Amino acid sequence: MRFVDIIEKKKENHPLSKGEIHEFITSYVQDKIPDYQVSALLMAICFNGMNEQETAWLTEEMLYSGEVMDLSDIAGIKCDKHSTGGVGDKTSLALAPMVAACGVKIAKMSGRGLGHTGGTLDKVESIKGFQINMDMESFKHQINSIGLAIVGQSGNLVPADKKLYALRDVTATVNSIPLIASSIMSKKLACGADTILLDVKFGEGAFMQTKEDAEKLAKTMISIGKHFHKDVRAMISNMNEPLGNAIGNALEVKEAIATLKGEGPKDFYELCLKAGSIMLMQAKKAENESEARTMLETAVHNGSALQKLIDMVEAQHGDIQMIKHPETLPQAKEILEIKSREEGYVEEVHALSLGTLAMQLGAGRQVKEDIIDPSVGIVLQKKDGDYVKKGDILAYVHINHALPPHWLDDFYASYHFTKTPVEKHDLIYKVIEE
Repeated sequence: MRFVDIIEKKKENHPLSKGEIHEFITSYVQDKIPDYQVSALLMAICFNGMNEQETAWLTEEMLYSGEVMDLSDIAGIKCDKHSTGGVGDKTSLALAPMVAACGVKIAKMSGRGLGHTGGTLDKVESIKGFQINMDMESFKHQINSIGLAIVGQSGNLVPADKKLYALRDVTATVNSIPLIASSIMSKKLACGADTILLDVKFGEGAFMQTKEDAEKLAKTMISIGKHFHKDVRAMISNMNEPLGNAIGNALEVKEAIATLKGEGPKDFYELCLKAGSIMLMQAKKAENESEARTMLETAVHNGSALQKLIDMVEAQHGDIQMIKHPETLPQAKEILEIKSREEGYVEEVHALSLGTLAMQLGAGRQVKEDIIDPSVGIVLQKKDGDYVKKGDILAYVHINHALPPHWLDDFYASYHFTKTPVEKHDLIYKVIEE
Protein backbone atom coordinates (compact mmCIF):
# COMPACT_ATOMS: atom_id res chain seq x y z
CA MET A 1 0.00 0.00 0.00
CA ARG A 2 1.46 3.35 -1.04
CA PHE A 3 0.74 6.13 1.45
CA VAL A 4 0.22 8.57 -1.42
CA ASP A 5 -2.82 6.49 -2.43
CA ILE A 6 -4.34 7.03 1.04
CA ILE A 7 -3.78 10.79 0.68
CA GLU A 8 -5.33 10.73 -2.80
CA LYS A 9 -8.36 8.80 -1.53
CA LYS A 10 -9.13 11.29 1.26
CA LYS A 11 -8.41 14.21 -1.10
CA GLU A 12 -11.19 12.85 -3.31
CA ASN A 13 -13.46 12.72 -0.23
CA HIS A 14 -13.72 8.94 0.00
CA PRO A 15 -13.84 7.22 3.41
CA LEU A 16 -10.69 5.43 4.52
CA SER A 17 -10.78 1.75 5.50
CA LYS A 18 -9.75 0.42 8.90
CA GLY A 19 -6.62 -1.03 7.29
CA GLU A 20 -5.66 2.29 5.71
CA ILE A 21 -6.08 4.13 9.03
CA HIS A 22 -4.02 1.41 10.75
CA GLU A 23 -1.29 1.85 8.15
CA PHE A 24 -1.38 5.64 8.65
CA ILE A 25 -0.99 5.59 12.45
CA THR A 26 1.33 2.59 12.76
CA SER A 27 3.71 3.79 10.05
CA TYR A 28 3.83 7.34 11.40
CA VAL A 29 4.56 6.23 14.98
CA GLN A 30 7.35 4.00 13.63
CA ASP A 31 8.79 6.90 11.53
CA LYS A 32 8.16 5.05 8.29
CA ILE A 33 6.39 7.94 6.57
CA PRO A 34 7.60 11.55 6.41
CA ASP A 35 5.94 14.55 8.02
CA TYR A 36 5.16 16.15 4.67
CA GLN A 37 2.96 13.22 3.60
CA VAL A 38 1.18 13.08 6.96
CA SER A 39 0.64 16.87 6.74
CA ALA A 40 -1.01 16.38 3.34
CA LEU A 41 -3.37 13.75 4.77
CA LEU A 42 -4.21 15.90 7.78
CA MET A 43 -5.09 18.82 5.50
CA ALA A 44 -7.30 16.55 3.37
CA ILE A 45 -9.08 15.45 6.57
CA CYS A 46 -9.52 19.11 7.57
CA PHE A 47 -11.16 19.89 4.22
CA ASN A 48 -13.25 16.74 3.77
CA GLY A 49 -13.78 15.46 7.31
CA MET A 50 -14.29 11.87 8.43
CA ASN A 51 -17.46 9.90 9.03
CA GLU A 52 -18.32 8.35 12.43
CA GLN A 53 -16.76 4.99 11.61
CA GLU A 54 -13.51 6.52 10.32
CA THR A 55 -13.25 8.73 13.41
CA ALA A 56 -13.80 5.74 15.72
CA TRP A 57 -11.15 3.70 13.88
CA LEU A 58 -8.72 6.64 14.03
CA THR A 59 -9.29 6.92 17.79
CA GLU A 60 -8.80 3.17 18.21
CA GLU A 61 -5.50 3.16 16.33
CA MET A 62 -4.24 6.15 18.33
CA LEU A 63 -5.41 4.60 21.61
CA TYR A 64 -3.52 1.35 21.03
CA SER A 65 -0.37 3.07 19.78
CA GLY A 66 0.85 3.00 23.39
CA GLU A 67 0.00 1.90 26.93
CA VAL A 68 -3.66 1.53 27.98
CA MET A 69 -4.29 1.66 31.72
CA ASP A 70 -6.14 -1.19 33.42
CA LEU A 71 -8.05 0.08 36.46
CA SER A 72 -10.11 -3.07 36.95
CA ASP A 73 -8.64 -3.74 40.39
CA ILE A 74 -10.04 -0.43 41.68
CA ALA A 75 -13.37 -1.21 43.31
CA GLY A 76 -16.51 0.39 41.89
CA ILE A 77 -17.21 2.56 38.86
CA LYS A 78 -14.28 4.81 37.93
CA CYS A 79 -15.27 8.25 36.62
CA ASP A 80 -13.32 10.88 34.72
CA LYS A 81 -14.11 14.30 33.31
CA HIS A 82 -12.50 16.39 30.63
CA SER A 83 -12.82 20.05 29.80
CA THR A 84 -11.86 21.36 26.39
CA GLY A 85 -10.21 24.22 28.26
CA GLY A 86 -10.88 27.84 29.01
CA VAL A 87 -9.89 30.92 30.96
CA GLY A 88 -10.22 30.46 34.72
CA ASP A 89 -11.12 26.77 34.39
CA LYS A 90 -10.23 25.30 37.76
CA THR A 91 -13.17 22.88 37.69
CA SER A 92 -11.29 19.65 38.52
CA LEU A 93 -9.99 21.11 41.79
CA ALA A 94 -13.51 21.61 43.17
CA LEU A 95 -15.60 19.13 41.20
CA ALA A 96 -13.45 16.04 41.79
CA PRO A 97 -13.47 16.34 45.62
CA MET A 98 -17.23 17.07 45.62
CA VAL A 99 -17.99 13.94 43.61
CA ALA A 100 -15.46 11.81 45.51
CA ALA A 101 -17.08 12.89 48.79
CA CYS A 102 -20.29 11.29 47.50
CA GLY A 103 -18.58 7.92 47.16
CA VAL A 104 -17.48 7.99 43.51
CA LYS A 105 -13.95 6.95 42.46
CA ILE A 106 -12.22 9.73 40.48
CA ALA A 107 -9.17 8.67 38.45
CA LYS A 108 -7.90 11.93 36.94
CA MET A 109 -4.90 12.29 34.68
CA SER A 110 -4.29 15.89 33.67
CA GLY A 111 -1.91 17.95 31.60
CA ARG A 112 -0.10 21.25 31.71
CA GLY A 113 -1.27 24.41 30.02
CA LEU A 114 0.11 26.20 26.99
CA GLY A 115 -1.20 29.74 26.63
CA HIS A 116 -3.79 31.54 28.79
CA THR A 117 -3.35 30.23 32.35
CA GLY A 118 -1.77 26.98 33.48
CA GLY A 119 -3.32 23.54 33.24
CA THR A 120 -4.62 21.54 36.19
CA LEU A 121 -1.14 20.24 37.02
CA ASP A 122 0.25 23.79 37.12
CA LYS A 123 -2.52 24.79 39.50
CA VAL A 124 -2.01 21.92 41.98
CA GLU A 125 1.75 22.56 41.92
CA SER A 126 0.96 25.91 43.54
CA ILE A 127 0.56 23.75 46.67
CA LYS A 128 3.97 23.26 48.28
CA GLY A 129 5.27 19.70 47.94
CA PHE A 130 2.38 18.37 45.85
CA GLN A 131 3.57 15.40 43.76
CA ILE A 132 1.98 14.91 40.35
CA ASN A 133 4.06 11.86 39.38
CA MET A 134 2.94 8.50 40.72
CA ASP A 135 3.54 4.90 39.73
CA MET A 136 0.52 2.85 38.71
CA GLU A 137 0.28 0.80 41.90
CA SER A 138 0.35 3.92 44.08
CA PHE A 139 -2.24 5.58 41.83
CA LYS A 140 -4.62 2.64 42.18
CA HIS A 141 -3.99 2.34 45.93
CA GLN A 142 -4.78 6.02 46.49
CA ILE A 143 -8.04 5.83 44.53
CA ASN A 144 -9.06 2.68 46.40
CA SER A 145 -8.26 4.26 49.77
CA ILE A 146 -9.49 7.86 49.45
CA GLY A 147 -11.39 7.75 46.14
CA LEU A 148 -9.44 10.49 44.36
CA ALA A 149 -6.14 11.21 42.62
CA ILE A 150 -5.03 13.94 40.20
CA VAL A 151 -1.72 13.07 38.52
CA GLY A 152 0.30 13.76 35.40
CA GLN A 153 -0.21 11.66 32.30
CA SER A 154 2.08 8.71 31.72
CA GLY A 155 4.69 9.26 29.03
CA ASN A 156 3.61 6.02 27.32
CA LEU A 157 -0.02 6.97 26.75
CA VAL A 158 -1.08 7.60 23.13
CA PRO A 159 2.30 8.41 21.52
CA ALA A 160 0.49 8.78 18.17
CA ASP A 161 -1.37 11.81 19.52
CA LYS A 162 1.83 13.47 20.74
CA LYS A 163 3.37 13.18 17.25
CA LEU A 164 0.23 14.17 15.40
CA TYR A 165 -0.58 17.13 17.63
CA ALA A 166 2.91 18.58 17.27
CA LEU A 167 2.50 18.36 13.49
CA ARG A 168 -1.05 19.73 13.47
CA ASP A 169 0.09 22.70 15.54
CA VAL A 170 2.52 23.87 12.82
CA THR A 171 0.45 22.95 9.75
CA ALA A 172 -2.83 24.79 10.56
CA THR A 173 -4.69 21.48 10.96
CA VAL A 174 -5.71 21.76 14.62
CA ASN A 175 -9.27 22.93 14.07
CA SER A 176 -10.85 19.77 12.65
CA ILE A 177 -13.60 18.05 14.60
CA PRO A 178 -12.55 14.43 13.77
CA LEU A 179 -8.93 15.24 14.67
CA ILE A 180 -9.88 17.07 17.89
CA ALA A 181 -12.32 14.33 18.92
CA SER A 182 -9.90 11.47 18.27
CA SER A 183 -7.12 13.32 20.09
CA ILE A 184 -9.21 13.95 23.22
CA MET A 185 -10.95 10.57 23.31
CA SER A 186 -7.84 8.46 22.67
CA LYS A 187 -6.20 10.03 25.74
CA LYS A 188 -9.32 9.76 27.91
CA LEU A 189 -9.92 6.13 26.93
CA ALA A 190 -6.27 5.27 27.57
CA CYS A 191 -6.69 6.44 31.18
CA GLY A 192 -9.04 3.51 31.84
CA ALA A 193 -12.11 5.13 33.45
CA ASP A 194 -15.55 3.53 33.07
CA THR A 195 -17.41 6.81 32.49
CA ILE A 196 -16.35 10.14 31.00
CA LEU A 197 -18.03 13.53 31.33
CA LEU A 198 -16.98 16.08 28.71
CA ASP A 199 -17.30 19.82 29.31
CA VAL A 200 -17.20 21.15 25.76
CA LYS A 201 -16.85 24.92 25.73
CA PHE A 202 -17.77 27.42 23.03
CA GLY A 203 -16.92 31.08 22.57
CA GLU A 204 -13.87 33.23 22.05
CA GLY A 205 -11.92 31.58 24.86
CA ALA A 206 -12.54 28.07 23.53
CA PHE A 207 -11.57 25.67 20.71
CA MET A 208 -15.10 25.85 19.27
CA GLN A 209 -16.30 29.35 18.47
CA THR A 210 -20.03 28.56 18.24
CA LYS A 211 -22.39 26.44 20.30
CA GLU A 212 -23.31 24.54 17.11
CA ASP A 213 -19.69 23.50 16.55
CA ALA A 214 -19.32 22.61 20.23
CA GLU A 215 -22.40 20.42 20.00
CA LYS A 216 -21.05 18.72 16.87
CA LEU A 217 -17.75 17.99 18.63
CA ALA A 218 -19.58 16.66 21.71
CA LYS A 219 -21.74 14.32 19.63
CA THR A 220 -18.67 13.06 17.76
CA MET A 221 -16.93 12.20 21.05
CA ILE A 222 -20.06 10.52 22.44
CA SER A 223 -20.22 8.44 19.24
CA ILE A 224 -16.61 7.38 19.84
CA GLY A 225 -17.55 6.43 23.40
CA LYS A 226 -20.34 4.17 22.10
CA HIS A 227 -17.84 2.43 19.81
CA PHE A 228 -15.86 1.53 22.95
CA HIS A 229 -18.99 0.73 25.04
CA LYS A 230 -18.27 3.61 27.43
CA ASP A 231 -20.80 5.89 29.13
CA VAL A 232 -19.77 9.27 27.69
CA ARG A 233 -21.92 12.37 28.22
CA ALA A 234 -21.30 16.04 27.51
CA MET A 235 -22.15 19.52 28.73
CA ILE A 236 -21.98 22.43 26.31
CA SER A 237 -20.87 25.50 28.27
CA ASN A 238 -20.22 29.16 27.52
CA MET A 239 -16.61 30.41 27.48
CA ASN A 240 -17.35 33.95 26.29
CA GLU A 241 -16.26 35.18 29.71
CA PRO A 242 -13.89 33.67 32.30
CA LEU A 243 -15.21 30.87 34.51
CA GLY A 244 -15.47 32.17 38.06
CA ASN A 245 -13.50 35.26 39.03
CA ALA A 246 -9.88 34.12 39.41
CA ILE A 247 -7.41 33.76 36.52
CA GLY A 248 -4.01 32.49 37.66
CA ASN A 249 -2.77 29.35 39.34
CA ALA A 250 -2.66 29.89 43.12
CA LEU A 251 -5.58 32.32 42.79
CA GLU A 252 -7.64 29.58 41.14
CA VAL A 253 -6.71 27.10 43.86
CA LYS A 254 -7.97 29.63 46.42
CA GLU A 255 -11.22 29.99 44.49
CA ALA A 256 -11.66 26.22 44.30
CA ILE A 257 -11.14 25.98 48.08
CA ALA A 258 -13.69 28.77 48.63
CA THR A 259 -16.14 26.88 46.41
CA LEU A 260 -15.70 23.72 48.50
CA LYS A 261 -16.66 25.85 51.51
CA GLY A 262 -19.77 27.12 49.72
CA GLU A 263 -18.24 30.56 49.29
CA GLY A 264 -17.17 30.51 45.63
CA PRO A 265 -18.56 32.42 42.64
CA LYS A 266 -22.11 31.40 41.79
CA ASP A 267 -21.42 30.59 38.13
CA PHE A 268 -18.53 28.29 38.97
CA TYR A 269 -20.42 26.57 41.82
CA GLU A 270 -23.40 25.99 39.52
CA LEU A 271 -21.17 24.42 36.87
CA CYS A 272 -19.69 22.07 39.49
CA LEU A 273 -23.16 21.08 40.72
CA LYS A 274 -24.39 20.40 37.18
CA ALA A 275 -21.29 18.42 36.18
CA GLY A 276 -21.19 16.58 39.50
CA SER A 277 -24.84 15.58 39.18
CA ILE A 278 -24.18 13.98 35.79
CA MET A 279 -21.16 12.12 37.19
CA LEU A 280 -23.13 10.79 40.16
CA MET A 281 -25.81 9.48 37.79
CA GLN A 282 -23.14 7.92 35.56
CA ALA A 283 -21.71 6.18 38.64
CA LYS A 284 -25.19 4.91 39.64
CA LYS A 285 -24.98 6.83 42.94
CA ALA A 286 -28.09 8.90 42.18
CA GLU A 287 -31.20 8.18 40.12
CA ASN A 288 -31.87 11.74 39.01
CA GLU A 289 -30.36 15.21 38.95
CA SER A 290 -32.32 16.47 41.96
CA GLU A 291 -31.07 13.64 44.19
CA ALA A 292 -27.50 14.08 42.92
CA ARG A 293 -27.54 17.84 43.47
CA THR A 294 -28.71 17.38 47.07
CA MET A 295 -25.86 14.91 47.69
CA LEU A 296 -23.28 17.38 46.34
CA GLU A 297 -24.68 20.34 48.28
CA THR A 298 -24.63 18.23 51.45
CA ALA A 299 -20.97 17.29 50.84
CA VAL A 300 -20.10 20.99 50.59
CA HIS A 301 -22.14 22.07 53.60
CA ASN A 302 -20.92 19.31 55.95
CA GLY A 303 -17.26 19.84 54.99
CA SER A 304 -16.67 16.39 53.51
CA ALA A 305 -15.90 17.79 50.03
CA LEU A 306 -13.17 20.08 51.40
CA GLN A 307 -11.84 17.21 53.53
CA LYS A 308 -11.57 15.07 50.40
CA LEU A 309 -9.31 17.72 48.83
CA ILE A 310 -7.22 17.78 52.01
CA ASP A 311 -6.97 13.96 51.94
CA MET A 312 -5.76 14.02 48.32
CA VAL A 313 -3.19 16.76 48.95
CA GLU A 314 -1.86 14.90 51.99
CA ALA A 315 -1.67 11.60 50.07
CA GLN A 316 0.33 13.33 47.33
CA HIS A 317 2.73 14.93 49.84
CA GLY A 318 1.36 18.47 49.54
CA ASP A 319 1.20 20.97 52.40
CA ILE A 320 -2.35 20.61 53.74
CA GLN A 321 -1.96 23.84 55.73
CA MET A 322 -2.20 25.65 52.41
CA ILE A 323 -5.66 24.13 51.94
CA LYS A 324 -6.73 24.84 55.51
CA HIS A 325 -5.25 28.34 55.33
CA PRO A 326 -5.37 29.47 51.67
CA GLU A 327 -3.71 32.78 52.51
CA THR A 328 -0.46 30.79 52.80
CA LEU A 329 -0.55 29.83 49.11
CA PRO A 330 1.94 31.74 46.91
CA GLN A 331 1.27 35.48 47.12
CA ALA A 332 2.30 38.18 44.66
CA LYS A 333 4.36 41.14 45.90
CA GLU A 334 1.75 43.69 44.89
CA ILE A 335 -2.01 43.81 44.33
CA LEU A 336 -3.29 46.61 42.08
CA GLU A 337 -6.86 47.87 41.98
CA ILE A 338 -8.18 48.50 38.48
CA LYS A 339 -11.05 50.98 38.62
CA SER A 340 -13.66 51.51 35.94
CA ARG A 341 -13.33 54.50 33.62
CA GLU A 342 -16.95 54.10 32.58
CA GLU A 343 -20.45 53.74 34.02
CA GLY A 344 -23.03 51.27 32.78
CA TYR A 345 -23.86 47.59 32.55
CA VAL A 346 -21.16 45.09 31.62
CA GLU A 347 -22.19 43.72 28.23
CA GLU A 348 -19.12 41.59 27.51
CA VAL A 349 -15.94 40.50 29.26
CA HIS A 350 -13.56 39.05 26.68
CA ALA A 351 -12.20 35.79 28.09
CA LEU A 352 -9.44 35.36 25.52
CA SER A 353 -8.11 38.88 26.09
CA LEU A 354 -8.03 38.42 29.85
CA GLY A 355 -6.36 35.02 29.52
CA THR A 356 -3.66 36.58 27.34
CA LEU A 357 -3.20 39.41 29.84
CA ALA A 358 -2.81 36.92 32.69
CA MET A 359 -0.25 35.02 30.63
CA GLN A 360 1.73 38.25 30.16
CA LEU A 361 1.95 38.54 33.95
CA GLY A 362 3.47 35.04 34.14
CA ALA A 363 0.33 32.95 34.81
CA GLY A 364 0.63 30.97 31.56
CA ARG A 365 3.14 29.89 28.94
CA GLN A 366 3.77 31.37 25.51
CA VAL A 367 6.17 28.49 24.77
CA LYS A 368 6.65 25.12 26.53
CA GLU A 369 9.88 26.24 28.18
CA ASP A 370 8.33 29.22 30.01
CA ILE A 371 8.24 28.95 33.81
CA ILE A 372 4.88 29.78 35.39
CA ASP A 373 4.68 32.15 38.34
CA PRO A 374 1.96 30.59 40.54
CA SER A 375 1.26 33.78 42.49
CA VAL A 376 0.25 36.19 39.70
CA GLY A 377 -3.04 36.73 37.94
CA ILE A 378 -6.31 38.62 37.87
CA VAL A 379 -9.36 38.42 40.15
CA LEU A 380 -12.43 39.95 38.54
CA GLN A 381 -14.95 41.91 40.58
CA LYS A 382 -17.40 42.68 37.76
CA LYS A 383 -18.72 40.36 35.04
CA ASP A 384 -21.47 40.36 32.42
CA GLY A 385 -24.77 41.85 33.57
CA ASP A 386 -23.24 43.73 36.53
CA TYR A 387 -23.91 47.44 36.95
CA VAL A 388 -20.71 49.48 37.32
CA LYS A 389 -20.19 53.06 38.46
CA LYS A 390 -17.20 55.08 37.35
CA GLY A 391 -14.45 54.38 39.89
CA ASP A 392 -15.79 50.98 40.93
CA ILE A 393 -13.17 48.24 41.14
CA LEU A 394 -13.29 46.01 38.06
CA ALA A 395 -10.49 43.69 39.15
CA TYR A 396 -7.49 43.12 41.39
CA VAL A 397 -4.25 42.38 39.56
CA HIS A 398 -1.62 40.33 41.42
CA ILE A 399 1.88 41.13 40.10
CA ASN A 400 5.56 40.64 40.92
CA HIS A 401 6.89 43.01 38.24
CA ALA A 402 5.79 46.20 36.56
CA LEU A 403 2.87 45.85 34.18
CA PRO A 404 3.92 45.42 30.53
CA PRO A 405 3.43 48.42 28.21
CA HIS A 406 -0.19 48.93 27.12
CA TRP A 407 -1.34 46.24 29.56
CA LEU A 408 -3.87 48.51 31.28
CA ASP A 409 -5.28 49.78 28.00
CA ASP A 410 -5.69 46.21 26.81
CA PHE A 411 -7.42 45.30 30.06
CA TYR A 412 -9.94 48.13 29.70
CA ALA A 413 -10.53 47.11 26.08
CA SER A 414 -11.58 43.65 27.28
CA TYR A 415 -14.68 45.17 28.95
CA HIS A 416 -17.65 46.42 26.93
CA PHE A 417 -20.37 48.53 28.59
CA THR A 418 -23.91 49.49 27.65
CA LYS A 419 -26.41 51.90 29.20
CA THR A 420 -29.27 49.39 29.24
CA PRO A 421 -29.60 46.42 31.62
CA VAL A 422 -28.05 43.16 30.40
CA GLU A 423 -29.08 39.63 31.33
CA LYS A 424 -26.33 37.35 32.55
CA HIS A 425 -25.27 34.63 30.11
CA ASP A 426 -26.48 31.09 30.72
CA LEU A 427 -23.27 29.26 31.53
CA ILE A 428 -24.56 25.81 30.51
CA TYR A 429 -26.23 25.70 27.12
CA LYS A 430 -27.12 22.03 26.84
CA VAL A 431 -26.44 18.54 28.23
CA ILE A 432 -26.07 15.74 25.68
CA GLU A 433 -26.39 12.15 26.85
CA GLU A 434 -26.61 10.24 23.57
